[in-house]
Amino acid sequence: MKISTRVLQSRLLAAMCLTMTGVAGANGPLPDPDGNPADMSKPVQVYILLGQSNMLGFGKIKGGDGSLEHAVNEKKLYPYLVDEDGTWTERKDVRNVRVMGSGDGAMKLFNNEWMTIKGGKIGPEIGIGHHLGHVTDAPVLILKSCIGNRALGWDLLPPGSEGFEFTDAKGVTWVHPGYKGSPERWQKGTEPKKIGWYAGMQYDGDIARAKKVLAELDKYYPGAKGYEIAGFFWWQGDRDSRSAALSSRYEKNLVHLIKQLRVEFEAPKAKFVCASLCQTQKGAQDGGGKILDAMLAVDGKSGKYPEFKGNVASVYTHPLSKGGSSGGHYGGHAETYMNVGEAMVKLLEGE
Repeated sequence: MKISTRVLQSRLLAAMCLTMTGVAGANGPLPDPDGNPADMSKPVQVYILLGQSNMLGFGKIKGGDGSLEHAVNEKKLYPYLVDEDGTWTERKDVRNVRVMGSGDGAMKLFNNEWMTIKGGKIGPEIGIGHHLGHVTDAPVLILKSCIGNRALGWDLLPPGSEGFEFTDAKGVTWVHPGYKGSPERWQKGTEPKKIGWYAGMQYDGDIARAKKVLAELDKYYPGAKGYEIAGFFWWQGDRDSRSAALSSRYEKNLVHLIKQLRVEFEAPKAKFVCASLCQTQKGAQDGGGKILDAMLAVDGKSGKYPEFKGNVASVYTHPLSKGGSSGGHYGGHAETYMNVGEAMVKLLEGE
């Protein structure tokens, strides 16, 4: 039985931070979609997916071991993805929309259909969309706007972010710009020379493209009667982990990102969930470890940021991964992307 949107909102954060491994929970596996549309008298519940290549998704659909087909057909995982005759199921209550562009450039549309398996690769949106659709009586829009190889501390830096100085292992002090600053860094005491990119250029583009979709909502969710921003999903950090300066700044930037997104979309109560880099284990001291520590710090349960209690959660993804690293897109292993997607949003039936 579907629960109301109001009840969903009150439960969502706790459920989002559960770490699942391809099963639906205590009350059995997620059933196949029933084929029915959502209650279109209600506003569309919009979940915005942001990040870099992790969120973009490189999980193989075909190709033997490690593919989604192998996971479903041979290992019998994620049974809700196929119907009795082996055809990919389709949710008529969840739209899957993906847009992309470099910096603040033109928008390319990659997906605009009911939630199903389509194309050659998947990301975490599949697990996210199916579980949200199952428990939400309102229409759901999964809106992904991102591109690969982008750093939170540079390309994705939100408006209002301040610059900082960082002294490297050789004793050289570098200046890193705040929002709209350029270039990416320069040695302290020298004159910066602007390049054709600025701090936050990818953030501006990703947000603008998401807003363009929402401004033309009926093109992406036929029959929509308005929308509400219900939550944000963030899977990113690889590029920052490769920089001692940016990884040291990640927690501060992540806190500001959460606050800025809520302002940007006029959604002060929207939930925020982030997922760590799968290769990084707790206790790691490298750049990836700093990214993980930052994510665990902003989790509302940590108590470090009282305003995030009950509305921000972080998923520790290492136990969910099937190997590989974010830099190699986890070897394209579909289960990694499915597991992380389910972990970011899993709602236990009857909870």
